[in-house]
Amino acid sequence: MVCVTAAAVAQTLMGSAPSHVAMGEQFRLTYTVNTQNVSEFRAGDIPDAFEVLIGPNRSVQSSYQMINGHTSSTSSITYTYIVVAMKNGSFTIPAAHVVVDGKTIASNPIKITVSGKSQANSGGSSSRQRDNDGAELRDAGSRISGSDLFIKVSANKRRVYEQEPILLTYKVYTLVSLTQLEGKMPDLKGFHTQEVDLPQQKSFKVETVNGRPYRTVTWSQYVMFPQITGKLQIPSITFNGIVVQQNRNIDPFEAFFNGGSGYIEVKKQIQAPGIEIQVDQLPQRPATFSGGVGKFSISAQLDKTNVKANDPIRLRVIISGTGNLKLIKQPEVAFPKDFDKYDAKITDKTKLTSNGLEGSMIYDILAVPRHQGKYEIPPVEFTYFNTETKKYETVKSEGFTLDVAKGSGSSSMSDFTGQEDLQLLNKDIRYIKTGDTRQHSLDDFFFGSTRYIVSIILMVLVFISLFVIFRQRAIENANITKRRAGKANKVATKRLKKASKLMAENKPGEFYDEVLRALWGYVGDKLNIPVEQLSHDNISMRLSERNVNEETISQFIGALDECEFERYAPGDPKGNMNKVYEKAMTAIEQIEKTKNDK
Repeated sequence: MVCVTAAAVAQTLMGSAPSHVAMGEQFRLTYTVNTQNVSEFRAGDIPDAFEVLIGPNRSVQSSYQMINGHTSSTSSITYTYIVVAMKNGSFTIPAAHVVVDGKTIASNPIKITVSGKSQANSGGSSSRQRDNDGAELRDAGSRISGSDLFIKVSANKRRVYEQEPILLTYKVYTLVSLTQLEGKMPDLKGFHTQEVDLPQQKSFKVETVNGRPYRTVTWSQYVMFPQITGKLQIPSITFNGIVVQQNRNIDPFEAFFNGGSGYIEVKKQIQAPGIEIQVDQLPQRPATFSGGVGKFSISAQLDKTNVKANDPIRLRVIISGTGNLKLIKQPEVAFPKDFDKYDAKITDKTKLTSNGLEGSMIYDILAVPRHQGKYEIPPVEFTYFNTETKKYETVKSEGFTLDVAKGSGSSSMSDFTGQEDLQLLNKDIRYIKTGDTRQHSLDDFFFGSTRYIVSIILMVLVFISLFVIFRQRAIENANITKRRAGKANKVATKRLKKASKLMAENKPGEFYDEVLRALWGYVGDKLNIPVEQLSHDNISMRLSERNVNEETISQFIGALDECEFERYAPGDPKGNMNKVYEKAMTAIEQIEKTKNDK
């Protein structure tokens, strides 16, 4: 029978290090506790005179001894640091602490004297291995200096106007085997910042700096749009890197606990410097300034130039170029007065490059002419600040002439009002009336006379009559509004049936117009919203007030978007019409179902 017992010894934490080292010399600082049941190891505050290169590395040792059939065992854990001395003088490393079986024990403080200079660091360099990328693999514990690994920060411009893009580049220079690097630009007040997408797989190139061949790579780039003027500071950024080193003298225990490899990873912080940018104020802004800074052009497209009254048209305005495209104002289109204009759909076709934002912002604007006639849609103007010429420039799109024929529906104004009559609506000056006048004596007063009393009585009677008439008319109008809302679904269904026939006849243009009339007509009748007040936001708000859920509201707004813009999308027209038709039917059914459930 063999009995196994553990040596009953007091738990201790012993610290050890050389008592004397030279400046620049690397040495080991170890702490050993004679048990394995430990937790929460904390080293003392190592003075600034020493730089920790590696650590703590944890290794476990165990031994067994058999005497007369009795086996005893001992075990310990060692925490090892690789440290380099940076200053001459005498220094004390305070006690370390560790928790053993729930109790905290302390080590002995360690006194170290630093004097002289290490010959190993002042002599020539020894032969060193390199990794697969050609980076130098230095021995474990080798100090990584600021000249071995650093980051340069550059800006393509140091003086710009507000909103003018700046390209900020962080470039890494290394002589060692750098495997990881992390660092992010903080949120900066005064800048609108976007990071440029760079390849995740970094490819190093060789660049000679001060006679030394560095491996270099552009690590990150940012395009920054200054929002305020003056001297703006881009602060320094701390990058956290990992450098691989070769451990030639690793013992079996340490190799085992480091994954069985002769290589170790060393954490290294690299400080990227900050820079200063001078941002100048833009010259006196013209009233038509769009907020655009860069180089831009404008174009416009009208989907058709011959329509009937009450049929929708779509004007597409495209702003293209390089600059702060996402920060510009929407261009204004001066439609004729009797056109109903709806919210523009904005499509972002920009991409971030080293030159800033490049591409186009597309504005699709829907309008409905209400009366027949010939109309002029003037060119759309866009005023921006050209960073090349340092001047404001105005670019214009082409203008359009629109012929509007009489629509199939009735219009209370279009039946008797022409274009010339519409122009007189804002005129309030009339000719002075001429002719004979009647004179009366000074004693002939109207106030208090029989005519005055009769007039008062007549006015009271007229007031009472008008009150009764208008009250009755208000009641009738309320009933009409209710009837109109009740018939909204039937009217929309009738229009959708007509749209179904147009889809079968493969007439996409007429089909989309009919579905659009069905959707706008339905929501206008159902919610009692005048045509000029119809918008996506107004519809969403009114449906929410009627307790229609968000999903149904989104579905209806989505149906409007599909109907308004699907006709211009490439692809199979038949498939597009089927999709729009189903979405419109579903949206109306969901609103009706929600109303019935309530």
